[in-house]
Amino acid sequence: MFARPRHRMIEPAPEPMRRPAADAAPAVEILSAEKVFPNGTRGLAPVSLTLREGEFVSLIGPSGCGKSTLLSLVANLHQPSDGRLLWWRGGFDRVGADGRRLAVVFQDATLMPWLRIAGNVRLPLDLAGMGRAEAGPRVQAALDLVGLGAQGRHFPRQLSGGMRMRAAIARGLVTEPNLLLMDEPFGALDEFTRNKLDADLVDLWWRRSLTVLFVTHSIYEAVFLSTRVVVMAARPGRIFAELAIDEPHPRGEAFRMSPRFAEHCRALSRVLTDASLASDGPEGGR
Repeated sequence: MFARPRHRMIEPAPEPMRRPAADAAPAVEILSAEKVFPNGTRGLAPVSLTLREGEFVSLIGPSGCGKSTLLSLVANLHQPSDGRLLWWRGGFDRVGADGRRLAVVFQDATLMPWLRIAGNVRLPLDLAGMGRAEAGPRVQAALDLVGLGAQGRHFPRQLSGGMRMRAAIARGLVTEPNLLLMDEPFGALDEFTRNKLDADLVDLWWRRSLTVLFVTHSIYEAVFLSTRVVVMAARPGRIFAELAIDEPHPRGEAFRMSPRFAEHCRALSRVLTDASLASDGPEGGR
């Protein structure tokens, strides 16, 4: 399990919760945003979606339905061809202030092989111009948080795939984000490691009161992690349906083995089948 940090990132754990209130303030508002690529491919039809503070929302759907494209718009890595997005009720220039920080974790850990793990985690702070003396405690706190407190001096090649992904998550957490965007971060890992990191991630989300947008292809992962699952259809990418996973947090193995978990998985599987049948035509997202 991700350990609690020893430094200033320590926060009291909130009381057990079910899911964020429907009237929670929006962290991200996607307003009729669509994406047409330079080759003419219509990756996203107009999409409208609100991500409220404290939610854990997963995007799932058939290949080519635009999950990663939509996440890249939220990350401001690409611009919509039409429509707009709001972050905390304003433009992207508001991102970065206290209470409005954003971090992205991709499927590939993308660690610099010549840097030790602590150096990799410190990169966002180096880019922000933070001095080593101030950055050091934050780096150690982030490593402690993901259970790598003793591995800061290691090089990436000395860590397993799961530990490298923990380091990538620590690099995202070192900026103390409020909004965490994750694009299939555990997709390349074995099932045992993936289940373990899923459990650690949902515990981290719960304890830190993060807002998370998470892309996955796994029904089981989406149900285990999420307060809400958004199902997308392809050609062009669009929102097909939404399912609330209204189950208590934090979650663990008992939930994964419960009849309620199986029921949610069956319901999501049925909706995904319908979304796949609804995906037609030659166009698609990413």
